[in-house]
Amino acid sequence: MTRQLDIVFLGLSLSSSWGNGHATTYRALVKGLHQDGHRVLFLERDVPWYAAHRDLASPDFCELAYYSELDEMIALYGERLRKADAVIAGSYVPEGVALVDRLEALELNRLCFYDIDTPVTLAKLDRGDEEYLARRQIPVFDAYFSFSGGEVLTRLEQNYGARRAVALYCSVDRERYANTGEPATWDLGYLGTYSPDRQPTLERLLLEPARRLPEMRFVVAGPQYPAEIDWPSNVERIEHLPPADHASFYSRQRFTLNVTRSDMISAGWSPSVRLFEAAACGTPVISDCWRGLHELLPDGEALIIAGGADDVVAALTALSGRERIAIAAAAKGRVLAGHTGAARAGELVRALSNLPASPAYERISA
Repeated sequence: MTRQLDIVFLGLSLSSSWGNGHATTYRALVKGLHQDGHRVLFLERDVPWYAAHRDLASPDFCELAYYSELDEMIALYGERLRKADAVIAGSYVPEGVALVDRLEALELNRLCFYDIDTPVTLAKLDRGDEEYLARRQIPVFDAYFSFSGGEVLTRLEQNYGARRAVALYCSVDRERYANTGEPATWDLGYLGTYSPDRQPTLERLLLEPARRLPEMRFVVAGPQYPAEIDWPSNVERIEHLPPADHASFYSRQRFTLNVTRSDMISAGWSPSVRLFEAAACGTPVISDCWRGLHELLPDGEALIIAGGADDVVAALTALSGRERIAIAAAAKGRVLAGHTGAARAGELVRALSNLPASPAYERISA
């Protein structure tokens, strides 16, 4: 499969990064596919909360279309779906179970799933929650692309019946994420939508250090934080930060904080897109710990792993400028070498090329 491919994604959102990390993940991947000459259609459910916060309504690297109902989508795009080399449904798509059933009925050339929330998905399935994917559907996919790697891939195949589980980590658009050269505004910052299971870590690794270091400046950007949170006076709040402002945001921090959801800590091998974005901007990262992180960015060499407020305070007060710059440079080198949208697009195409071709696909390819 060396020719140019026609790929259709049905994902949570490409147009809006508001309250989700899917949009920036898809943007880097799809842009990488476009740069390699592949054709992409992204179908997005038109929902009011994203429609009101679209920061990429008309991408120049793919075709983006919206639909309101599944029947409407199938009527308009059914033929395109049947002819595509691969159709890839995504996690957290509204009516995801019904969507996958409808796609399976079309007898597509290749039907795949891209789970940008794999540990969350598996935890939900284990307790009988089939919000956007049913357990019975996992064996249907020609490939199950997973945000998480490592042991999660084995679990997907052995415990959930996936035919082929393939790691497809998030990635960063290297053209959009680079240091802007702006002077530092904050000593430590964090970018992320409020999540109850992340909040205790944010409290421990940012808010408590802010209370101990009143002379330093901190920032938390992201929506949906409850009004009752007691923010220290030296912590600035930014309600929503569009992707166009991310590089500037990271570039104005001495350090940035990475906080991981509990399901992803338990699973391991689940790097956040924010980790890659900050590293690409040359901002040193302080992170909580999970299995696989040291393989990606070694502790003390390419990032700082913090178990509590003491570790964060030590990093902010004791590390020399030379040490900070060296850590940032090591992370940036690793990320730009293997975790860009272009690199991830190549991984996706190679994985698709290794899938057995259906008789229908062979007829189209002939």
